[in-house]
Amino acid sequence: MGSFSSMDISASGLFAQRVRLDAIANNIANAMTTRTEKGGPYKRLEVVFKASSGQFDPSNAGVQVESVVESDDPPKMIYDPSHPDAGPDGMVAMPNVNIVEEMVDLISATRAYEANIMAINAARSMISKALEIGRT
Repeated sequence: MGSFSSMDISASGLFAQRVRLDAIANNIANAMTTRTEKGGPYKRLEVVFKASSGQFDPSNAGVQVESVVESDDPPKMIYDPSHPDAGPDGMVAMPNVNIVEEMVDLISATRAYEANIMAINAARSMISKALEIGRT
C-alpha cells in the first residue's frame, strides 16, 4: 500500500461521512414534517456503510455507502386535536426523528470527517518530505 492508497481510503471516508451528514441534515430539517409525498410522516434516514477490503486492488480499499434507508421505527404519536393532520381521536403521527440522537450522530460524523482530513494531511506531509529527501 502506497501513500496515495492511504489518501484514497481517507477520501472514501470523506465521501461516506458527507453522505451521512446530508442524511442527518435531512432528518433535522424534516423533524416536524407530518405529511410527505408518500403519505404519512417523514421517516428518519439512516446511512449503511460497507467496508471494501481492496484485497486484490488496494485502490478499492476504504468504506462505501451501501445504501440510505428509511428507519422502521414507528412514528411518535402526540395528542394535538388542533393539528391539520390529527386523526378523529386527536392523535398526530410525528416523524420518528429524535433531535438529540441526530445531534450525537452529527458530532460523530463531523469527528470522523475531521479524522479523515487529518489522515490526508499526514499522508500529504509524508509525500512532501519524501520529495524533499529526493531533491538533496
